Amino acid sequence: MSSAKIGLVLASGSPRRRDLLEEFGYDFTVTKPEVEEVEDMSIPIRELTSHNARLKAEAVAKSSPESTVIAADTLVLLGDTVLSKPLDQEEASRMLDSLNGKSHQVFTAVTILNLSRDKEEDFTVTTDVHFKTLSPQEQAEYHQKINPMDKAGAYAAQEHGELIIDRIEGSMTNVIGLPMDEVREVLLKEFDISPDQ
Repeated sequence: MSSAKIGLVLASGSPRRRDLLEEFGYDFTVTKPEVEEVEDMSIPIRELTSHNARLKAEAVAKSSPESTVIAADTLVLLGDTVLSKPLDQEEASRMLDSLNGKSHQVFTAVTILNLSRDKEEDFTVTTDVHFKTLSPQEQAEYHQKINPMDKAGAYAAQEHGELIIDRIEGSMTNVIGLPMDEVREVLLKEFDISPDQ
């Protein structure tokens, strides 16, 4: 069954997640969830991202119970420190500097929900990202090329990522914000939804 016939909804304001679903051939609508995300960084990262993804999916599914809703939440873990989206340019610069020359993990939790079918699938994907060592000038130049404000960790792997990233171990689409291999598999196996190609 195609995604158009079933009513697939992306519960996200992220243009990157929208682009990924489009790239992979899905027909869907977008509804930005009106929710207050939990930002308590003392909560374990897997639990925090899962909670926020479910919160977003449920908020949109209530107004579209017949639809299959996809929501996701992405955070960066550097050692024991959780990095979300920076509040201002100064914090963005601090975040990028803290990642400089180090390895970190990107966690994306996904909830796929269809209320009318009483079906929910939740999963989390983790990817290891290894940063190059950059001079302060190179870091500043990178931030001039992107908008770091709406990105966990204040960087975008898909936007001039070659300037800052040495290597990625795992899913590149997970780092962008939606682990598409896993999303495709769950949509097909659990919800009978395939791309419209």
